[in-house]
Amino acid sequence: MEQLKAFDQEVNEFVDYLFGPRDPRVRGWLLLDSCLPTLFLTFLYLVFIFLGTAFMKNRPALSLRGLLIVYNLGVTVLSFYMLIELILATWEGGYNLQCQNLDSAGEADIRVAKVLWWYYFSKVIEFADTMFFVLRKKNSQITFLHVYHHATMFNIWWCVMNWIPCGQSFFGPTLNSFIHVLMYSYYGLSVIPSMRKYLWWKKYLTQAQLIQFVLTITHTLSAAVKPCGFPFGCLMFQSSYMTTLVILFVNFYVKTYRKRPSRTDTKEVPLVMEVKNGFHKDYLMAANGALDYKKAQ
Repeated sequence: MEQLKAFDQEVNEFVDYLFGPRDPRVRGWLLLDSCLPTLFLTFLYLVFIFLGTAFMKNRPALSLRGLLIVYNLGVTVLSFYMLIELILATWEGGYNLQCQNLDSAGEADIRVAKVLWWYYFSKVIEFADTMFFVLRKKNSQITFLHVYHHATMFNIWWCVMNWIPCGQSFFGPTLNSFIHVLMYSYYGLSVIPSMRKYLWWKKYLTQAQLIQFVLTITHTLSAAVKPCGFPFGCLMFQSSYMTTLVILFVNFYVKTYRKRPSRTDTKEVPLVMEVKNGFHKDYLMAANGALDYKKAQ
């Protein structure tokens, strides 16, 4: 135990050396004082994907329909809470849309930070997206984009919460919470057979995801054009990371949506409809930031 504490101290001292002093307002908050729990949970997530896929290879896929309803609607409620609370907190603090520093809004900054902690914590909850794919043997959905986004977001937001837990950091989570309200409510409703015929808006979710990325990059860079004291290095990192998502997502979008149907695709009509996380065999895939609509072969 003493060796673990010593290792934890050394690792966190090294992290502090790299990034500088942490924001004292979030010290003592769950999971934030040490980077090891976040790294360990991410490691378990990746191990589950590898071992779980091998374990399920020769076993029947699980249905999990009831669990999926609870999970999808639960994440919808959490996303709606974060959306409303971020809007109210930033309004209370008089946040500047173009550039907002870390300490000029007083108690409103603390209120924003508390919501963003839930946003950080939601990223570990959303590891369940991939776990459901594994248990239901939907391996085609466990793409590089999916795993990359889930694993990196949890760790990036640990850093955000320790160094920039309010101010300019509010914008991306506000947009993403709105998208997740639409996305996970779609998933929850689609599990109910009588609701599927009313869910006509699934094709617009993919477009909304890409727009979200572009708007977040634009908002991030706006603070570089007209600085307000928000750390410049954080702005550059966030815009660079979001650019990687745009590149990966556009690549996926072009391959999926702009692909001309082959003669086999146009002639063959699937006779069996399969439900996967509430979708028919023409299905959507959510990657907490990336939405996949893939035509079944």
